[in-house]
Amino acid sequence: MELLTRLLLVLTLPRHRLRDDRGDVPGWVLVTIMTAGLVVVIWQLGEEQLTAMLQAALDQVR
Repeated sequence: MELLTRLLLVLTLPRHRLRDDRGDVPGWVLVTIMTAGLVVVIWQLGEEQLTAMLQAALDQVR
């Protein structure tokens, strides 16, 4: 009876619970590197405008 119960449990579990789900480290590394690259590109393209916006926001706080 115990074997039948285990078999039914395994068959009814979603597939993602059956695999070892420790995370996708290379995927997260890629996402992090791409995000950093986008920040660098955006900062280089709009450095003057971004600095002006930051300065204006800081001036409003004072």
